[in-house]
Amino acid sequence: MVDDLAQVLAARDPVTAAHSTRVTFLATRLAQWLGWSERRIAELRAAVPLHDVGKITISAKILHKRGPLDERELAEIRTHPEAGATLIGTENSTEGALPYVLHHHERWDGGGYPSGRAGTSIPPGARLLAVVDAYDAMISTRPYRRALPRRHALAEIERCAGTQFDPDIAWAFLRACEAGAFDVPEAAAR
Repeated sequence: MVDDLAQVLAARDPVTAAHSTRVTFLATRLAQWLGWSERRIAELRAAVPLHDVGKITISAKILHKRGPLDERELAEIRTHPEAGATLIGTENSTEGALPYVLHHHERWDGGGYPSGRAGTSIPPGARLLAVVDAYDAMISTRPYRRALPRRHALAEIERCAGTQFDPDIAWAFLRACEAGAFDVPEAAAR
């Protein structure tokens, strides 16, 4: 069923599907950089591609809208973590994915959604996902805006360390970027 949901999302919204692939790569590399165990990394690899699966429930008109979203549209978009958790919550094989799906839009300062969790009450995997998800969203063209230059996205991660993002994870991400941890080897790029 989980693979079916991922395929439905990819067919309905190829932009989100491509985003999930890139975010999975970034999340895996960051977890390796942080020294996570192979078991935790395997859980992350299984969970991250599902983080936006709740967007299946969002109106295509909103997902593909050019220009800013109004308050009603933003409210609908903000339902996708809970919708995703509901969609995958019935699958025993996805139990480890629930914290990623449900909490990837929580903020370190408590100003996120859906539950307003703050600090270490946000599961570690969701805190890691929040950083790489935001970074990829910023450097990717979206229907409502052009991609930011990489340096601007990195500056935003730095600026939001300790407010939007877990500061330790945000700084680790910045150090990993600087060290080339996310570069794709030339042979793999072919």
